[in-house]
Amino acid sequence: MASTLKNSLELGHIAHAYLFSGPRGCGKTSAARILARALRCEKGPTANPCGVCFQCQEIFRGASMDLLEIDGASNTSVNDVRQIKEEVLFPPSTGRYKVYIIDEVHMLSNSAFNALLKTIEEPPPSVVFIFATTELQKVPATIRSRCQQFNFRLVSVETIVELLKEVCEETGVKAEDEALFWIARESTGSCRDAYTLFDQVLSFSSGHIRTELIREKLGLVGLDRLNEFAESCAAGDLGRSLSLLDAILASGVAVETFITNLAGYYHALLLLKAGINRESLLGHPPARFSRTVLEKYDTLRLERAGELLYDLYRNIRYSVSPRFELETLASKLCWLERWVSPPELSQAISRARLGSGEAEDRPLEDRPLEDRPLEDRPFEDRPASFTEGFNRHMAARDTRPRAEAPGELEPKVQKVLEVFSGTIVEEKGE
Repeated sequence: MASTLKNSLELGHIAHAYLFSGPRGCGKTSAARILARALRCEKGPTANPCGVCFQCQEIFRGASMDLLEIDGASNTSVNDVRQIKEEVLFPPSTGRYKVYIIDEVHMLSNSAFNALLKTIEEPPPSVVFIFATTELQKVPATIRSRCQQFNFRLVSVETIVELLKEVCEETGVKAEDEALFWIARESTGSCRDAYTLFDQVLSFSSGHIRTELIREKLGLVGLDRLNEFAESCAAGDLGRSLSLLDAILASGVAVETFITNLAGYYHALLLLKAGINRESLLGHPPARFSRTVLEKYDTLRLERAGELLYDLYRNIRYSVSPRFELETLASKLCWLERWVSPPELSQAISRARLGSGEAEDRPLEDRPLEDRPLEDRPFEDRPASFTEGFNRHMAARDTRPRAEAPGELEPKVQKVLEVFSGTIVEEKGE
């Protein structure tokens, strides 16, 4: 995207309208201002505005009369657009171009878009429109087709960390790498959010940003306490788990925050199980996660832990006692190792039904007819209907030796099959 804009400026191929779209805080409006400087620079249009000429300084101070920034959310009516149509007829007071930046352009009304169509299609040669939006799908296709479109993406965690380090060097602030990494991760790819959170943390850090201080002031859980809690749950020690949970909540951590952090913790363990070691995805260096918990649980148990936490987070707002719900979750996590997944349960039932479990491994020709698929049976032995086939199968089961199932499973299953078989036989007799 940047290379495309640079090449167009160097070749002098200036479009009459640009459309910048992307998530919030990814630099759309800032890029629009930079493009305006590149167009109005006394050495331009140039891909590298000098930043020291009168035009660049005017834009930098926000005092340029030929750079008009309009908030589309506040100026949505057709009258506002008509005012723009009248103003574009006048040439710029200074410089080569008059630039209009309309932020959140998707908020304009349909009548305003219709009034703007002809203007952006055939504007005066000295006027350039730059539109910015977070919801591209709400911009009419007639507007999009008249603009050069550029899609902005979220910034990676590593890039935001480097930007924050540059800010620390310029301002003389000391910061731990882990603290900057936490700020970058919490910003979720938005540079604006990262700078805002950095300013907030800096306000109580006294020139030294530390992870421990952030955890204390903002009520965070921290990886060490998550490791300790998860280890107690993996050991099945409910008493210790509840004690740790009480200490965490007593330190000012909200129930929702703890659930979110714990869900992210088990998600990181699942990624480690899959062989993913990227710190930007895990949130912390891989070596800092508990090896005890990682070796204790397999992938199915980690997936189950995530399901329990996500379900709790969705339902916690309707709970009479969120703390009791969280303590119940701690109890479930203590039993997580003994939880039986559906695939494991299906295999156990199959082994109980087939006795030793070796029937499925035998060659097809060595199996009884009732254990073979219908297409592999002789034609004369295939049932004519579902009812006949089921009754023949039940009759064959009565003559075959049964495998004793553990506990009370076999009597209950037998009772259900007998009732079901009797019902079908009665229907056939009627």
